[in-house]
Amino acid sequence: MGEEKDQELLSESEGGEHLSLRVGDNLKHRRLDRYLQGRLSQFSRTMLQKLINEQVVTVNQKIVKPSTQLSPGDIVDLILPPPETKEILPENIPLDILYEDDDILVINKQADMIVHPARGYKKGTLVNGLVYHAKQLSKGSEEFRPGIVHRLDRNTTGALVVAKNDTAHWRLARQFERRQVKKYYLAIVHGTPELDADCINKPLAVHPTIREKFAVRYENGKEAITYYEVLEKFRGYSLVKLDIRTGRTHQIRVHMSFIKHSIVGDDMYGGKIVYRWQIEDKEAVPQEPLIARPALHAWHLEITHPVTEERMKFEAPVPSDFENMLEALRKFRRL
Repeated sequence: MGEEKDQELLSESEGGEHLSLRVGDNLKHRRLDRYLQGRLSQFSRTMLQKLINEQVVTVNQKIVKPSTQLSPGDIVDLILPPPETKEILPENIPLDILYEDDDILVINKQADMIVHPARGYKKGTLVNGLVYHAKQLSKGSEEFRPGIVHRLDRNTTGALVVAKNDTAHWRLARQFERRQVKKYYLAIVHGTPELDADCINKPLAVHPTIREKFAVRYENGKEAITYYEVLEKFRGYSLVKLDIRTGRTHQIRVHMSFIKHSIVGDDMYGGKIVYRWQIEDKEAVPQEPLIARPALHAWHLEITHPVTEERMKFEAPVPSDFENMLEALRKFRRL
C-alpha cells in the first residue's frame, strides 16, 4: 500500500474562499503552523500564525493554536488569505452609508450596481466607489474585491457590510462561514404562496444548459435554505420577508421561482415586468414599468462587530421603485 496523500477541497461561500485539508499518512510537520506553511508556501509562517490566532483555522471543527499537533486523518479548515489587490480606479460614486467606523462600513447598495470589478466591468462598481471613499480597505477575499465580505446581485438593493482592514475581514468572514449573520430580505412576488410561512430547502448549482443561471440540482447542488413569511397579500401579488440561512448565488430568486412565485421583474427566473395600468386593471398604455428590476431588497442585516464584539442591527430603507410598487398594490389590489 502506498502512502496516503493529503487531500484538499476548495469551495466558495459567501464569507470567502474555504479550503479543507485532510492530513495524510505522509505527515512531515506535526505543528499546525509548520504543516500549513508546507502546504501553502505562498504565505509566510507569520501570516498563517495570525490566521490561526484569529480563529480562521480549525482542526476537526475545533479552535486551535499554532502549536497544535496534527495526526493523520485530521481535517484542517481555513478561509484562504486574500491575494494582493491590483490597482483599482477610484471613482466618485455616491454611496448611501448607513454606518461607518474605523473597521467597517455598512452600505445601502443602489440598484444597477455591480459590487466588484469583473470581466467587462472595470468601472462603475461599488468597489470603485469604496476605493475613492475609504482611506483603507481589507485586501478582500479575491482579486479586485477589497473590503468585500459578501455580495448582492447587480439589481438587488440593500444592506451590505464592508471590511476596512484584514482583521475585520477575517472576523466577518468567519461569521458568514458559521452562519452567525442574520439577513432578512423583502420581495414582491407574483401570486400568493399556499402557506403563509415555510422553509425552502433545495440544493442549488449552475443551470445544466444556461451558464449564467442557477437551478435546483439534487445530484450536485450545494445546500441552500430559505425561510419565507408572507407579510401582505394582494390580488395577484404578495409582499414576503425572506430569511436566508445560506448564501448561494441567486438563492432567493431560484427558490421563489421553484415554488411558482417568482419575484416581480425577475425575467431570468420567470418574473414579469409590471406596469401601473396592469395594477389598475386598465387598458394598456405606453408607460414606464413600476419597477424595472427584480423587486428584491436586502432590508435587515445583523452582525457582531468584528472588533468591539457588539451585536449590531442595520435596516436599509426601501428604495423608491420598490415603495412605488407597494403603494400601487395597496391602493388598487387590496384583498
